[in-house]
Amino acid sequence: MAANKETLYIKGDRNVEVTKRDLTLGDILSMECSNKEIIPKVQVLKILKIPQGKAHRYVVSVLKIIACIHEQYPTIDVQNIGETDIIVTYEEQKTKGKAWHVLKTTFVSVLVFVGAAFSIMTFNNDVDVPDLFTQVYEFATGEKSDGFTVLEVSYSIGITLGILTFFNHFGKKRFTVDPTPLEVQMRTYENEIQTALIETASRKGEELDVGKTNPSGNLRP
Repeated sequence: MAANKETLYIKGDRNVEVTKRDLTLGDILSMECSNKEIIPKVQVLKILKIPQGKAHRYVVSVLKIIACIHEQYPTIDVQNIGETDIIVTYEEQKTKGKAWHVLKTTFVSVLVFVGAAFSIMTFNNDVDVPDLFTQVYEFATGEKSDGFTVLEVSYSIGITLGILTFFNHFGKKRFTVDPTPLEVQMRTYENEIQTALIETASRKGEELDVGKTNPSGNLRP
């Protein structure tokens, strides 16, 4: 099964979700080679078998991947241009009804709305915004405020516009191409989680690396 001296470039994302238990290199990697006949042969090489009833998240070292390739094609020069450790997450395919998605979306929307409203009310109460508006209105107009003036209306509109501008998002429409602050925080959180998973697997010796057994018990280089 020897191949001519070729350079194979591989690239893997830090986190890969899969829906099948028998994984090949093509399931978790992108590949490029000047010899196009090599790519499909390497893509079908098996790297991991996820057994029933076991953990559904594994950390695979790129050294394990390179060793797997060299086991069958020792003359190929493998160049990794992606992550050095890949988190493989197995997700079973479960199609839930539309009613469940509608119910879940409604629940989250109500929860976020109530939480945001509560936060705004507690802030207004802490700084005593109504009393401040009353004083400003009386100072500017010389009239007594009835609690519903141009200040309160402008403040309410300003909060809405401020939230839309800050989060750069309204429904499916974006105001700019920049990611929203929420997306930035979510990506930061995901990166921290992935780093913790890799470090934990390494410390516990659970990382799928060269010379270690995979979860099915088969030893690969």
